[in-house]
Amino acid sequence: MRLAVILILAGVVLWCSTARADPDAWMAPAAPAGTAESKLGEGFALVEKQDWSGAEAAFREAIRLRAEFPEAWNGLGHALRQQKKYEESVKSYEEALRLRPDYPQALEYLGEAYVEMGKVDAAREILGRLRALDPGEAGELAKAIDHGGK
Repeated sequence: MRLAVILILAGVVLWCSTARADPDAWMAPAAPAGTAESKLGEGFALVEKQDWSGAEAAFREAIRLRAEFPEAWNGLGHALRQQKKYEESVKSYEEALRLRPDYPQALEYLGEAYVEMGKVDAAREILGRLRALDPGEAGELAKAIDHGGK
């Protein structure tokens, strides 16, 4: 299931900067080289290879090119969490959520970070919010809580 989530994230590579008002709008498959979107795509490709430090660098570059890019902040949070840099990953998820408050995947990942940090009550609070937004992501977080909260 984790791979499926990552593959869904990879679809964000296609995200058009003009699609911010319409989250379902997509651009052509290839983002121009050197853009925030292309760096996001590089980050996702490195996530697929589990190259967490490389993914971190690519997501940071995407953010440098476009600071208000919630998908890049979420990807950065994921790469940091995989490296057990929990405090920094939480800050990245929080920034993604500041930019896009009802971002289900960022909420789910934030909840997982809390579980990994031993903050199960905080993860349960996230789960309550997530259930209304995305039952699938909520199910993933509920599993993490069940496994990590024992």
